[in-house]
Amino acid sequence: MTFFSKSRRHLLAAAGVASVLSLAACGGGGSDSGDAATWATVSGSTAITTLQTTDTTVGTGATAGASSTVSVTYTGWLYDVRVTGTQKGTQFDSNVGATTPLSFQIGKGQVISGFEQGVTGMKVGGKRTIVIPASLAYGANGLNTIPGGAALIFEVQLLSAQ
Repeated sequence: MTFFSKSRRHLLAAAGVASVLSLAACGGGGSDSGDAATWATVSGSTAITTLQTTDTTVGTGATAGASSTVSVTYTGWLYDVRVTGTQKGTQFDSNVGATTPLSFQIGKGQVISGFEQGVTGMKVGGKRTIVIPASLAYGANGLNTIPGGAALIFEVQLLSAQ
């Protein structure tokens, strides 16, 4: 299971070249087998073992439930404890400002489980920061520009829930 649908993964792979270069420059996302363990340890990702959510704005609309179809805007970063205050390391994706928000049905496995769990319970109009452990994201193998063992941070705004 991945954060992105199959078509979305293809877009990520095509758009990820610059991210790969920036991760390689900062020591993350390399291809050596030891890099994933090193990244997870150095970034502090191994300390993130449970899903964490913080509402920055509580919405007033419908609530995203267990089988809701939701539309969101989001920005995703690699968790990095070395970034003082925010722990937002390298940004790996965003649809903020895009013409089409990300839409998916909760509980269908269309996105990584940590993202589904993090959005569940939000109210339309709300904004939430979600910190996802590697076990609920891309696991030990990673994906494209995301190193194995990486915890992720997402800022999400819920646009609709039906």
